Amino acid sequence: MTDLTPPVAATRPHSFTLHGTTIEDPYAWLKDPDYPEVGDADVLAYLEAENAYFERVMAPHQPLVDRLYEEMKARIKEDESSVPQKDGDWIYWTAFETGGQYRKWWRKPADSSDGAGGDDQLLLDEPALAAGKEYFRLGAFAISNNARYLAYAIDDSGAERFEVRVKDLDTGEHLPEVIPGMLSEIVWTGDDAGFLYGLANDQWRTDNARFHRLGTPVSDDIELFHEEDEGYRVAVAETSDRQWLVIGTGDHVTSEVRLLPANDPFAEPILVAPRKEGREYDVDAHDGTLFIHTNDTDPMWRLCTASVDAPGEWRELIPADPHFYMTGVECYRDFFVVEGRLDGLDQIAIHRYDAPTVPQRITFPEASYAAGLGDNPEYAVDTLRLGYESMVTPGTVYDYDVATGDLTVLKVQEIPAGYDAAGYATERLRITARDGTEVPVSIVYPAGFRRDGSQPVFLYAYGAYGYAIPPGFSTGRLSLLDRGFAYAIAHIRGGDDLGQQWYHDGKLAKRTNTFNDFVDVAKGLIDGGWTSAGRIATAGRSAGGELMGAIVNSDPGLWGAVIADVPFVDVLNTMLDADLPLTPGEWPEWGNPIEDKAAFDLIRSYSPYDNVVAQDYPPMFISGGLNDPRVTYWEPAKWAAKLRRMKTDDNILLLKTNMGAGHGGKSGRFESLREAAEEHAFVLWQLGIES
Repeated sequence: MTDLTPPVAATRPHSFTLHGTTIEDPYAWLKDPDYPEVGDADVLAYLEAENAYFERVMAPHQPLVDRLYEEMKARIKEDESSVPQKDGDWIYWTAFETGGQYRKWWRKPADSSDGAGGDDQLLLDEPALAAGKEYFRLGAFAISNNARYLAYAIDDSGAERFEVRVKDLDTGEHLPEVIPGMLSEIVWTGDDAGFLYGLANDQWRTDNARFHRLGTPVSDDIELFHEEDEGYRVAVAETSDRQWLVIGTGDHVTSEVRLLPANDPFAEPILVAPRKEGREYDVDAHDGTLFIHTNDTDPMWRLCTASVDAPGEWRELIPADPHFYMTGVECYRDFFVVEGRLDGLDQIAIHRYDAPTVPQRITFPEASYAAGLGDNPEYAVDTLRLGYESMVTPGTVYDYDVATGDLTVLKVQEIPAGYDAAGYATERLRITARDGTEVPVSIVYPAGFRRDGSQPVFLYAYGAYGYAIPPGFSTGRLSLLDRGFAYAIAHIRGGDDLGQQWYHDGKLAKRTNTFNDFVDVAKGLIDGGWTSAGRIATAGRSAGGELMGAIVNSDPGLWGAVIADVPFVDVLNTMLDADLPLTPGEWPEWGNPIEDKAAFDLIRSYSPYDNVVAQDYPPMFISGGLNDPRVTYWEPAKWAAKLRRMKTDDNILLLKTNMGAGHGGKSGRFESLREAAEEHAFVLWQLGIES
C-alpha cells in the first residue's frame, strides 16, 4: 500500500523581539544560512520528502495529468513562428521546430526573395544552448546597429544571474569575452564599439551601468553610473530615435533619468530631472525634444516636453485625464503613440507632431480586450505592428496603416486541435466591494453555462506592484472551460487596471483592500448565481500567492481548491531582512517594518505565514523554486510546514519545490505545459471533475 502520510517538518525554537513584540518562528531553520547556496542536509531532506509525497499523492491522477497535457499540447502549433519584422537591412523572426522546447532566431536580407532558401541566417539556436540543461532561459538579446554583432544573455539555473556572450554574425564565431552576473538589458552604442549593461551585486541588485568595449577584457569594463541608494535599481535603454542612451534608476515610487549621446557613452550625463520622492517619469526623444511621461501632478499621468538643452523645463503637452490612464509614450519620426486605458480598456492613439493634442484612436471590435504596440524597431515607419486578443479571441497580429487607418491581419494564433469562439461568451462585470468600491471582473464561460450556483468558477488575480491583468486569451484555460468552468479575472486594487490610484489603494496602509476585493468578488459571483461556496478554484503567483495566503486565512470555506505558485507568504520576515535581494527596494510597496512600528504591525496582521491558525483550510497546491531569487524557497516551505501543523482538516496539502529552477518554474514550453496540467488536474480532482 502506498504511504500517503505527509512529511512533518521539525520545529526548532527561534524568536526575536522588535517594537515590543516577540515573534516565534519555529521553522526559521528552513532558511539555509549559506543561501544562495543550499546545502543544509536537513533542509534538502525536508524538501525532497515533500516532493516525494507530492509524487505519491498525484500518482493515481497521472492519467488525468497526461490527458490534460496532451489537450494543451494539441492546441499549440508546434512549428510556431513569429511574424517577420524589418529592422534596417534585415528581416527578423523566431521559430520553433516540431517537438522543440525552445525557439531559434533567424534573419534574412530585406531585399531577398520571400521564398525559402539560402538567404536565411540562423542567429541563435536556443535548443542547442539548452541541450543537457535542466533549466534554460534567454534574457537580453541585442543586435548591433550595423547588424554585425549579437550580444545575448543566458541563465541556466533559474537564479537570474545571466551570462553575456557576443557573437560575430559575419563569421558565426563567438568573441572571447564573457560577462557573468549580468542583470539588465543590453544597449549598443551608436558606433557599435561596445554596449551598456548592468551587473547584479552580491544582493542581486543592479546598482550600476557599465560599458564593455568589444575586444577588451571584461575586467577593463568601465562603470558609467553607480547608484548609492540600496533601494533603487538601475536600468539601461535607448530612445526610439537611437540618438540617446538612457540610464534610469528608481524604486517603486520614484525615478530619475540620465541621457548620454549614443556615440559618446563617456560624455557628461544629462540629468533630465533630479529624483523627487513620489515622482516617476520616463523619457523618449524626437528631433531634439524630450517627451516626458510623468505622474508628477496626477496618478493618471500626463505628457510633457522639454528641450534637450533645458531638460528640466517641462511644458505640458497632454494633460492628465480622470478617465484615461496614460501608460506609455513612444516616438517615431512622423508621429508619436500614446498607450493607456480608458476606464480600464486598452487604447492606442496616434498623435502628429504638428497637431499633438488631436488623437487618432485605433478602434477594436470587442467590448473587452487586450491590445498594445507590438515589435516596432524602426523609427521611420508608416505602419505600426499591433497585438490584440480577448478572452474569446486568440492572439492576433495586425499592421496598422497610420495614413489610412486600415488594420491588416498578419496572423491569428493557430490552434491545431480546433477552436470555435462561438462556443464561449465573455462579459465584464462590476462587483461592489465591502467599502462600496466597484471592482471590475472579466469572465469567460462556455455556451450553456447555468447560473444556478451549481457550476465551478476558476478565479484569478494578482493585485500588486501596479500590474494589471489583461483580459487575454489562453489555450490552457480551454481545458477548464470545456469541463464546465467559468474563468474570471478579478481586477482588484493593488494592480493599476483603473489607473495608478487603483494601485495606490492596494498598497502600504491600504494593502488589505486587495484581499477584501478578491473575497468580495468571490461572494459577488456566488450571489450572482455563477457558482457557490466550495466550488471556486483560485490561483495566484508570487505577490498573487500572498493573496492566496491571505484569503485562505480569512475565508477558507469559499475555496474548493487553491494554487499558490512561488507565494510571497513570509512577508514580515522578508521585509525585516535587509540583506535579502529585493527587500530594500520593496519597502515603498509594503512598508519598512524595521523602522516603522505601524508598518510592522500592519504587515504582521496580514502576513499569511504569521496568521496561520488552527482551523480548516481548503485543498492547497503550493510550489516553490530552489534557485528563486525573488520569492526564496523557504517561504512556501515554511508556510506549508506551519499549515500542516496547524490545520484541523483532512484536505490535501501539497508542496512541490523545483530543485533546478527559479521564479518562473520549469523552462521550455512543454515542461511549462506539464506543470500547468498538474495544477489543472489538482483543481479538477478536488472539485470532483476527473474526466
